[in-house]
Amino acid sequence: MFNRKTLLLLTLLSLSFACFSQQNDADDSKGRFKRENIFIGSGLNLGLASSSFNVGLNPEIGYSIAHWFDAGIAFNVNYFSQTASQFNFNTSFHNFNYGGGPFVRLWPINFLFVQVQPEFNWTRVTRKDVNSGIQNSYSTNAGSLLVGLGYGTKLMGSHYSYFSLMIDILQNTNSPYRDQNSSDPLPVLRAGFGFYLHPRR
Repeated sequence: MFNRKTLLLLTLLSLSFACFSQQNDADDSKGRFKRENIFIGSGLNLGLASSSFNVGLNPEIGYSIAHWFDAGIAFNVNYFSQTASQFNFNTSFHNFNYGGGPFVRLWPINFLFVQVQPEFNWTRVTRKDVNSGIQNSYSTNAGSLLVGLGYGTKLMGSHYSYFSLMIDILQNTNSPYRDQNSSDPLPVLRAGFGFYLHPRR
């Protein structure tokens, strides 16, 4: 089972490996900080499952260390709802969560990437019994580790866009990416876009 220290260590090791690879490239211009390698963007994520719906925004800022390696920090604001059914004893759920964490995006080929994104989220949960009308609310938090694949285009120094499918592999019962019975992870669909900063004149 992963914990936050392990996730941080893996992220730092990946960044170190990418920087080392970049600095050993024959092109002398690599290995230097470039303003035009900084990107800013946002993703829209959707989670769909039986009787449930999840939607959120994921602004991000990052740096393209190499053509095949991006790293940065992403934030998220999500809303999740699950309607009453025989599976959750006529109880409906409405969750609002926010959080964030680092991410790495590896492009083994120019249109396909692998993404790893550890997160920590705070969640406000509201439950309502549809028969009695009684509802209660509480707050919780949890760590997540989103892992998945994506398809996209990236033109360093200009813009990027992508579609991705990820899943939370930590299986924390308080994760916002699991159904309210905590029995199954919810697939996380994201569509993202962004742009690179212009070089200094």
